[in-house]
Amino acid sequence: MFRPPLSFRQSRSDLLTLADEDLMQLVHGGEARAFEVIFDRHADAAFSLAYRMCGRRGAAEDVVQEAFLSLWRSGARYDRTRGSVRSWVLGVVHNRAIDMFRREVVHNSRDVSDEGLAERIKAPEDTETEVQRREAAGQVRSALRELPPDQRQVIELAYFGGFSHSQIAEMLKLPAGTVKGRMRLGLTKMRLALGDPSGVLL
Repeated sequence: MFRPPLSFRQSRSDLLTLADEDLMQLVHGGEARAFEVIFDRHADAAFSLAYRMCGRRGAAEDVVQEAFLSLWRSGARYDRTRGSVRSWVLGVVHNRAIDMFRREVVHNSRDVSDEGLAERIKAPEDTETEVQRREAAGQVRSALRELPPDQRQVIELAYFGGFSHSQIAEMLKLPAGTVKGRMRLGLTKMRLALGDPSGVLL
């Protein structure tokens, strides 16, 4: 698994006393030991999310490695006004896992031969149902993108990551009541945006 390079400008014992946000300021300045502390604090939660999404240990490790390499290279992009460092890390892991799924879909689609292709084509009524399903999914994704980052994150972790309220609370270091409140508020906003107050789509 990826380990950031070491630097000797700060002692590790001093860095361990700093908050994540203060560490990220040092990362912005190129302090690798500060990023190592960030890695140690959040790698387990990152792997848990990646494994839940991927279902395979090797794939999850690859996702986490790619995510932390990306985080190290783009540490300057962290904005504390948009959420905690834990939220930022898990957001990048989530996106990397989705990217991996997309690459696999493209790769697998190239392996499909034309032989027997007609047998794979769905009946018209099935195709219509699939179109409707995709349209509904697109509307849900659009409504999700409009949510504030903190509400969007808990919903993504619950619905796409499969985590419970208590697991999300532990991962994000938040009270369970805060997680439930953000999820309830986010889902309400999405239902209103979708014209779905009764919750048929969500």
